Amino acid sequence: MTVASASVTFGPDVAEEDRVRLAHPLDTDVCVIGAGLAGLSIALEAAKLGASVAVLEGRHVGWNASGHQLGTVTPGFGLPLADLIARVGLEDAREMWALSQQGAEAVRARATGDVIPDLAFSEGALEVSNVDAGEKLIARLQMLNEDFDTVAEGWQIERVREALKTQRYFHGVYYPKAFQIDGRKYLMGLATLAKQAGVRIFEDTPAISLDAAGVMKRIVTPSAQLRAQYVVLAGNVHLGSPAQRLSDTLLPIWRYAGITEPLGERLAEAIAFQGSVSDSDGMDHFRVVGGDRLMWSSPETTWAARPERFARKIARRIATVFPQLGKVAITESFGGAMGQTVHGMPQIGQIRPGLWVASGFGHQGLNTTAMAGQLIAYGMIARDDRTRLFAPFELVWAGGRLGRIVGHGVGVWQRQVATLQGTLARYRERAGERERIREARLAEANARAGTGGPIA
Repeated sequence: MTVASASVTFGPDVAEEDRVRLAHPLDTDVCVIGAGLAGLSIALEAAKLGASVAVLEGRHVGWNASGHQLGTVTPGFGLPLADLIARVGLEDAREMWALSQQGAEAVRARATGDVIPDLAFSEGALEVSNVDAGEKLIARLQMLNEDFDTVAEGWQIERVREALKTQRYFHGVYYPKAFQIDGRKYLMGLATLAKQAGVRIFEDTPAISLDAAGVMKRIVTPSAQLRAQYVVLAGNVHLGSPAQRLSDTLLPIWRYAGITEPLGERLAEAIAFQGSVSDSDGMDHFRVVGGDRLMWSSPETTWAARPERFARKIARRIATVFPQLGKVAITESFGGAMGQTVHGMPQIGQIRPGLWVASGFGHQGLNTTAMAGQLIAYGMIARDDRTRLFAPFELVWAGGRLGRIVGHGVGVWQRQVATLQGTLARYRERAGERERIREARLAEANARAGTGGPIA
């Protein structure tokens, strides 16, 4: 079944009393457990290939991280490119990167047409460095442009600071084909498209147990049993008992974000860039929304908390980077738990015949969830074997509670190191500037006195 191309209207979340729950036995070709970005992408792609599809969601569509993200779409993965090459080799890395670009283009196609309207689409993403990293920048640009067919531009310090009026950032890499959208509207749009394609989404329907043996897999829910030829585990850290082994491979990471009050002209005076901005240390990720408001994410934590608790931290961070904005108020805050893998790559593939996994998308981006939708749907229905590229990134235990403690400690240490490195870089820059001024004054004094420079 093909997806209709007509425009649809998206409103707020479906009220609890209006959600559809699985209340009777059901047989289907594909059962997807988890109605986040990955799960809905897989369901939509499988339905487009003619499969009957059911999605089971323990709470409701968009309740966790998939419904609470900044909506930036860039190519690539969370794992640094050099590490990816070291793990799988240049040729496979290039093929995986190309797949990630296809995922980004799939999101773009839905966002720029009339398929999912009103997504506040805008182009351009800038990754800035907290330290002076000119040589590394050149090497990375050469690799991206020459080996990975990615359009990327190097921005010198002056250009970065022309766009972002702060001394905290140095060089930058600009991705003109990257873009950003209203991430929550995109997610709800995916749900609407999936339903139009014939997908049945059952909310408030957790999978209690899973029997993956045999041709037809059996999933037990609180009120009914479902049987499917293919099952896809597309949940996050909350999958629990049906796939506890999978949940245990994910380190839960919470990241919170806030949106400021309208800032008027003072925001334009501080930020002259309308795309997304992220720094190389993972400290800052922000963009202008609504013309004169700022959406900004906070540093990560391995423990859950109320998003409102981070509003002050976000406001302080904004004041640190852009002190000219003065005191800003955070009028909205949100967040969710991501699942981060030990190896830093998403888990995409077949665990056993008929049982598939699409998980570990923390730090991966919207593009990889769309990519997973295509790969797994074609892997199940059309026997496409491109998921083999992700086989080197197997399921690895994340360390349980101790892993969370260690992860929190490592995160704090990394932020402290990044802060120190940034402080030192700015100090060296100021010292260098003072030395240049001193030398210029000395040269001017020598010129007026009619003396030359030092004798060699």
